[in-house]
Amino acid sequence: MARVFITGSTDGLGLAAARTLMEEGHEVILHARSQARASAIADLGAQSGGVVIGDLSSATETRGIADQLNGLGRMDGVIHNAGTYLQPSRGATPEGHATTLAVNILAPFLLTALMERPGRLIYLSSGLHRGGEGSLRDVDWLERPWDAGQAYADSKLYVAALAVAVARRWPEVLSNAVDPGWVRTRMGGPRAPVDIETGQRTQAWLAVSGEPAAMVSGGYWHHGRQETPAPDVTAPAFHEQLVAKLAELTGVTLF
Repeated sequence: MARVFITGSTDGLGLAAARTLMEEGHEVILHARSQARASAIADLGAQSGGVVIGDLSSATETRGIADQLNGLGRMDGVIHNAGTYLQPSRGATPEGHATTLAVNILAPFLLTALMERPGRLIYLSSGLHRGGEGSLRDVDWLERPWDAGQAYADSKLYVAALAVAVARRWPEVLSNAVDPGWVRTRMGGPRAPVDIETGQRTQAWLAVSGEPAAMVSGGYWHHGRQETPAPDVTAPAFHEQLVAKLAELTGVTLF
């Protein structure tokens, strides 16, 4: 039995992956943005290994999530599932960051750096990462006119690159990125072509499977198969620039 933590597991892909893993007999630690969201899955939460609460758009609350998890003990796997899509404006987190940047990449980076190191890390990216800009210029959208689609693509490029960067830095950890596709969730909408079962399958499998195919690191996955991501995702120079920028924005170093 593995112990797996899943961010954003009160609905959508995170909830589906949690149900799959629990049905397979694994212990799942759930995550809710607020107490109200946790109450919505009270029945599942009672069957799980626990529910941690915190808003990933806040660095302070994200640090609190890491503290809660470290108090529970080491995780075997972590699925960084939570994300935000087309924000109508840049927004501003309590620390002044763009909301899309904070939730989609700063929060996974903080949790990766602050949690006790697990055996496996899975980061949810998107096929739209191929439209992301790899210059790292104005990543926080302080100078550019706000572009919700570009901000999302950039964040998914960064998180896929982070997965591969972690694989390079921590060879003892299996770290991979997953593109679940355009899935019929609250975020994806009813017209999305991918059903939720298919969308959650790869990350749940990578989190716990002992099959040789799953015991790899530094991959970019889509529906059970590795694919070739955008060049920046696998470029060591970009990794170092990205990790340095994220450390600058969060004040936390990824050793």
